[in-house]
Amino acid sequence: MERILIVEDDEKIARVLQLELEFADYDVAIAYTGKEALQKFGEQDFDLILLDVMLPELNGLEVLRRIRIKDKAIKVIMLTARDAVTDKVSGLDSGANDYVTKPFEIEELLARIRVHLKAIQPQVVPVAHPLIYRNIRVDTNTREVYRDGTLINLTPKEYELLVYLLKNKNQALEREQIISKVWEYDYQGDTNVVDVYIRHLRKKLDKSKPSLISSVRGYGYMIKD
Repeated sequence: MERILIVEDDEKIARVLQLELEFADYDVAIAYTGKEALQKFGEQDFDLILLDVMLPELNGLEVLRRIRIKDKAIKVIMLTARDAVTDKVSGLDSGANDYVTKPFEIEELLARIRVHLKAIQPQVVPVAHPLIYRNIRVDTNTREVYRDGTLINLTPKEYELLVYLLKNKNQALEREQIISKVWEYDYQGDTNVVDVYIRHLRKKLDKSKPSLISSVRGYGYMIKD
């Protein structure tokens, strides 16, 4: 659960923001002065700060300046009733990530919060395991195929056909089925196109007999152990 610090001296506004953010499943803390904001920032970890500009004790720009000395990455959205361009520029120049002018629609503020929090989420890259069969290795990340460690140049369709056969190893695959999956449409023409591509693959991949790709007479092809 992401944690948000609301820094707002108007208790009614702070309470409304707290209720809306908690309803959106955020963990929320409130500071009513600039000094209290710095104290809570130093004591707890937050993912984002909603920071009012006009604050007692220390104004929002000074709070932001001190926060940025310690943390360059935390997301900060400035909140203010002032809408002058110079005020917005001052906030952004001080290190704010965004600027929202009061009065604002809560839906817009929530949308901006989601955007900034999404930006700090680690991007999960799915791990693609290589496909290995005998002396053939297929790197599905780079779409590269190696035979005995030597790169083999395949056309896009040759590559997709090989991957489909490898992923369905030990299954007899009908020509129409191969066309449907590899060419990704209902092919109405001659299924000999599969035979042509299999012949190309065999020429590029096979160093000796028997072939890596077995023929299933009267049906199609397969790769089998």
